Amino acid sequence: MPSDSPSAAALGSGVWVELSVAADIEAVEVVSEILTRFAPGGTSVEPGFGLTDEGLGAVVDTTKPAIVRAYLPGIDPAGVKAAIAEATLALGHLQAFGLRPIGELQTRLVHEADWAEAWKSYFPVLRVGRRIVIRPTWRRHRRRPDDVVLSLDPGMAFGTGLHPTTRLCLAALETLADEGLLGTGRGAGRGGSARGSGRGGSARVIDVGCGSGILAIAAGKLGAGELLGIDTDPIAVESTLANARLNGLTRRIRVRRGSLPSGEGPFDLVLANLIASLLVQLAGLLRDEMAPGGRLVASGIFRDREGDVRTAFEAAGLKLGRRWAEEDWVALEAIRT
Repeated sequence: MPSDSPSAAALGSGVWVELSVAADIEAVEVVSEILTRFAPGGTSVEPGFGLTDEGLGAVVDTTKPAIVRAYLPGIDPAGVKAAIAEATLALGHLQAFGLRPIGELQTRLVHEADWAEAWKSYFPVLRVGRRIVIRPTWRRHRRRPDDVVLSLDPGMAFGTGLHPTTRLCLAALETLADEGLLGTGRGAGRGGSARGSGRGGSARVIDVGCGSGILAIAAGKLGAGELLGIDTDPIAVESTLANARLNGLTRRIRVRRGSLPSGEGPFDLVLANLIASLLVQLAGLLRDEMAPGGRLVASGIFRDREGDVRTAFEAAGLKLGRRWAEEDWVALEAIRT
C-alpha cells in the first residue's frame, strides 16, 4: 500500500498529489509507463546521485535507484484514490516478478503556491565528464580552475543534464573541444577558462531539438563560434533564450522555432539529441546541414536501435566515428566525408 495516502479532505483545487517510486535504473522505463497512465503531465526521473566536493556537488550513480515521479490534480479526490489504487496494483504485479528492485508507491501533497520552489530540490549541481559542471541557477558552486560551468534554469523544457542521452552529448562535446574541433575562443582546447564571453571560435554549430539549450550553451562555452538552436516546441525556444542570457551567450546563440532543413547551413557540428526513429527519418537532412568534413553528434539512441541508426547514417553517405555509451543509451559520431 502507498504510504501517507492523502485524505479527501486535504485535496481540492490548487493541490497536487505527487506519486513517487524508487526503481532500479533498468526498471525506470516500465515504472514510468505505469505512472503515465494516470498522470496527465507524464513523469520525471531523478537518477541516483553520489555527492562530491564535500557534499557541494553530485555525480550520477547508476548503482543507486532512480526516483520516478508523477503528479495528479487534487481537484478530483475520487479519481486520485482510484488512480493510486490502480497504480499500486500494477506496480505490485511488477514487484511480483522480482526482476528488478522496485520500491513501494509513495505519495505526498504539493500545493501550487509551493510548486515553484518544491521542484528545485530535485536538481543538484552536477559534474559531467572532467570539466563540465551544470549549475542550477538557485545553487552555489565552488569553481575549479578548469571548470566549464553551465548556469541552467531547466523550466519546462527537456535538457537538464540528468538524462544519460544529454550526458553523452556533453561528453562528446568535451572530447571535441579537447581536440580543438570547436574553435579557438575561450574554453576551447585544454585549460580554457570557458566563461562564456568574447566572440568564441570559428566553428558553426546547430542544435537540432535544442530543448533547454544545454548543448548549444556547452558548445559555446567550450569554444564554438556561431550557434543556432531550433526546436518545434515554443517553450523550448523560450527556455533556450533565457538560459543563453544566464550564460552571457546571447550575442552568439540564435534560437527559433522550426525543424530541418534549417536553411542556414552548412555547419561544422550538428548536435541531435533526439530519438532513434527521428534520427533514421532525418539522416539525409542532418547530412545536408553538415559542411564537408563536418561532424554530427547524435544521441537519444536506445541500444537495440543502434543498428538502425548506423544503417541510416551510412546510407546517407556518412562515415561513422566514435561511440559513447551509458546504461542502455548510445551516442554516435558521424562525419561527412
